[in-house]
Amino acid sequence: MAYDGNQELSNFLGWVSIACWLVVYSPQIIENYQLQSGEGLSVSFVLIWLVGDLCNLSGALLAGLLPTIIILGVYYSSCDAILLAQIYYYRWKRARRGVPLLVSEDARMSALYDEASPLLPGDGHSEGLPKIKDARRETLKFVTSMLFVFGVGVAAWAVDRHLHKEVPRSKPVEVVEWRSQVLGWISAALFLGARVPQIVKNLSTRCEGLSPFLFVYSISGNTTYFLSILAASLDPRHILVNAPWIAGSALTVFLDLFVLYQFFYYRREDAKKIRLQEQSEVAD
Repeated sequence: MAYDGNQELSNFLGWVSIACWLVVYSPQIIENYQLQSGEGLSVSFVLIWLVGDLCNLSGALLAGLLPTIIILGVYYSSCDAILLAQIYYYRWKRARRGVPLLVSEDARMSALYDEASPLLPGDGHSEGLPKIKDARRETLKFVTSMLFVFGVGVAAWAVDRHLHKEVPRSKPVEVVEWRSQVLGWISAALFLGARVPQIVKNLSTRCEGLSPFLFVYSISGNTTYFLSILAASLDPRHILVNAPWIAGSALTVFLDLFVLYQFFYYRREDAKKIRLQEQSEVAD
């Protein structure tokens, strides 16, 4: 039996979502490596995210969802573990050198003002230094990265479409299984709850050490993911079976947008402080 709805659109959105999710962790993993610190991340955020991914994976297995969803579940859980390992490894490394995990606000602003100074303390030779950068350059970097990721998703969709051109897909049997539904709703609640400790931590760290692209790709992946489910079919049974994954993805987007707002708000405030400091020096 053929799929209901626009299956081609669903497949397209699904592959774009997968492309976004395959790189969602990369910016933060790279950021942590460059800074030799994971202190921009809330440990609670990563831990809750990991538990949510494990519940999501278990629910997908019980519900017999698509293999791609199951494979991604394993991949997500592995990346969560890598982020946790980075946080504790760099803490251990800094403790051995007697270097504090965070710096004072005065030192942080001094580092922003002096491009030669690291924002976070370390040995200096491998520290990535996030700066107040030109807005156009940042926009170009963002657009280029997103076009590349979307391009990979479109290419994967084209290959998949070619491979299944002569063999039409059949609709998998969707079963409303209570254990998978419970796990799905738990994972949705965890994904939402995970953002709260990160939002709170950002109030003190001002998003230092946090990669905005982690949340940009998360927003893109979640948006295309739940749209791909809706595009496949609007049949009530289909919606019911996938309800936890639809709700979890859709609602998480709003909290991720709030984290991005925090990031750009603090960058704007830092830019204002630097301008005031420069004006003060000129006046003196």
